[in-house]
Amino acid sequence: MQRISKKTSLLLIVITLLSGCSATSFSDLFSSYNQQMLAVKQAQQQGNFQQAINLIPARNSHDGTYSLTLLEKARLEYLANNTKQSQQDLTTAYRLVQQAQQAAKIELSRGIENVAAVMSNDNATRYDIPFYEQSMLHSYQALNYLTQHDLSGALVEVRRANLVQERALTSNAKSIYRYQEKMAEQGLSKKYPSMDTAIGKVKNGFQNAYTFYLSAVLYEAAGQANDAYIDYKKALEIYPENSYLQQDVWRLAVQLHMTNDISQLEQRLPQTITDNKSSSNEGQVVIIVENGIVAAKQAISLNLPIFTSHNDVRFYSVALPSYQNNLTSYSPLQLSYQGKNYQSEEIVRLQSLAAKQLKDQMPAIVARQIARLVAKEEMRQQMARKGGDVGNIFASIYNIATEKADTRSWSTLPDSIHILRLNLAPGDHLLNLNINGTNQQLNVSIQQNRQTLVKLSAIGTHTDYNILNL
Repeated sequence: MQRISKKTSLLLIVITLLSGCSATSFSDLFSSYNQQMLAVKQAQQQGNFQQAINLIPARNSHDGTYSLTLLEKARLEYLANNTKQSQQDLTTAYRLVQQAQQAAKIELSRGIENVAAVMSNDNATRYDIPFYEQSMLHSYQALNYLTQHDLSGALVEVRRANLVQERALTSNAKSIYRYQEKMAEQGLSKKYPSMDTAIGKVKNGFQNAYTFYLSAVLYEAAGQANDAYIDYKKALEIYPENSYLQQDVWRLAVQLHMTNDISQLEQRLPQTITDNKSSSNEGQVVIIVENGIVAAKQAISLNLPIFTSHNDVRFYSVALPSYQNNLTSYSPLQLSYQGKNYQSEEIVRLQSLAAKQLKDQMPAIVARQIARLVAKEEMRQQMARKGGDVGNIFASIYNIATEKADTRSWSTLPDSIHILRLNLAPGDHLLNLNINGTNQQLNVSIQQNRQTLVKLSAIGTHTDYNILNL
């Protein structure tokens, strides 16, 4: 009877632990997200987008990773030209973001989720879409509207993307330095692997020059030159060496007679930019190139000193997420027209934004890990007292099995985005392109003082494009 009683006690503890995991799928606690998405990304790399969609793990609306699943599907549906389904999934994801922003609901739901997370891992918590992913959500939704020739709907989305960045700047201005201090206090600066190469020159994990550029292009298409000028300038602040951004800022500064700005720009910009005179009779082709697939988070193990309840210091191995400290090199898009050659220039490296965002989050992640280790050790001791060696062994196995890093992120996003802009006379033009060593010709129709947007995806050996007359 005593043995049965011990087994019953162990079973009750296990049921209690797992009952708190209802916010996430059971497999997420024992299998990392990047492992679950490996086959999906392989299919995406080969250009098999519908197959990739079918391989995404199924999750219901009560699952903590449901919003991320919607983002993954929406990105792949966009690549597969399933515009309406992509639009629907992004709309649902945005609604979940809005719900998460209601502080009272966050506190209420997070209390339940944190119990499960303390006794398992961070995968038991709801996935909060980071700011850089939110801005990309609205950028893709804007493109979905453009595909349906709905410029007003696209403008709503780019405004939302800009609001995301404004909100991020406000909420993160004071916290970034505090995060860096915590890293030093916890002794992580030396132990945690460097991501400086992956982060590159980005100052934070949320300012996205591409979303500002896309909104500027759309504002200009809608005849809102002042709004376009503001966003071109914001993009240039983030990517000051991009010559296409320099050209656009200078062009609109002259067009809008921004006398003070013109004087400052003449000092900052190369003379080749300020000497350039665009014709009012021309139109523009704007090419946006998405390169590759953003790298997935990887799990690493670190030994951290933890004080036990008896004030002893013990070293415990913890699993933490990280990004590999490198960036993939991409050849720029080469464009040839009437004997002249042009090439695209990078406007955002999403891999760098992701790495910087993770680095800023790391102190909070480690703090949760420490609380988790203490709680799990206490659970192990209780199960050892109630179940003897059996309880001790079971608890130890459970603790090891659930020590999983949270590797969740929007992993089907492009790695790098480039832009190329060219002024052309009204009419039809044949452009010769070379992307990743592959030559192809592109027919574009240009209207006076209008933009023709070309959205080009280059993933592995797969290339595809959409042409949108704005």
